[in-house]
Amino acid sequence: MTMKSLVSCVFVAVGVVTATPGHVLSGFGGSPAPQRFDSDDWCRQQNWGNERAGVCEVRELTFASAGSLTVDASPNGGIKVEGAPRYDIQMRARVVATAMTEDRARQIASAVRIQPSGDRLEADGPQGLGQRESWHVSYELSVPSQTNLSLKSTNGGVSIRDVEGRLEFTTTNGGVKLANIGGDVRGRTTNGGVDIELDGVSWRGEGLDVQTSNGGVKIAIPDDYSAQLQVGTTNGGMNSDFPMTVKGRLNRDIDATLGGGGAPIRVRTSNGGVRITKK
Repeated sequence: MTMKSLVSCVFVAVGVVTATPGHVLSGFGGSPAPQRFDSDDWCRQQNWGNERAGVCEVRELTFASAGSLTVDASPNGGIKVEGAPRYDIQMRARVVATAMTEDRARQIASAVRIQPSGDRLEADGPQGLGQRESWHVSYELSVPSQTNLSLKSTNGGVSIRDVEGRLEFTTTNGGVKLANIGGDVRGRTTNGGVDIELDGVSWRGEGLDVQTSNGGVKIAIPDDYSAQLQVGTTNGGMNSDFPMTVKGRLNRDIDATLGGGGAPIRVRTSNGGVRITKK
């Protein structure tokens, strides 16, 4: 393996301060540092080719929840959020830096700082980098099940599971995965598929409105679910194995009452097929 294709993976655990890569700090109040976990799989997903060297670090941080959280992973990071019975927020962040040499990539990564400020989480790092030099941060977050979220990326996917609240998200190039969520949910991607898994017997909250411009849509619905389902595509096929009373054109648009009706579930794509399946 040449130096230019070398992948370097580092685990960094921190409390509320930023750690120097390669060191493990203790948590709040001198409590023991979080246990090490295997970051190889997450880092192994990176591929910077033979022309650049890269460094990948996984950092862990736990901080207080304010009831809402804004995360900006743009331009090149993804965001995955899962709800849990907890009162704080646990963050795992993958910091990736690339350069012509591993030493330079490590220098760039060490300058990246991730520090929550109130209800906002984003990374700050070196600007004005040279040719073939870059850095980005992706996030995996465990949050209280009742949390308002505002998520943003440009070239990265968005995944939300087991969270109920006011949920907003946007990305340009990335897929969207939603499972067992509720509240007032609105989001869109430009180039990416949408995968939605509904849970329970009805939507909990105001409703869901998700759009993609270029990507397929898949919706999994429990057999006894109640909602007002509104799905459509401009250029793509429509396939459903779910019984419903349909208003409109079955081939491209569906406005259907499921069970006893309920909150609106709106999902639309411009260029992509729609598949509705039973859970």
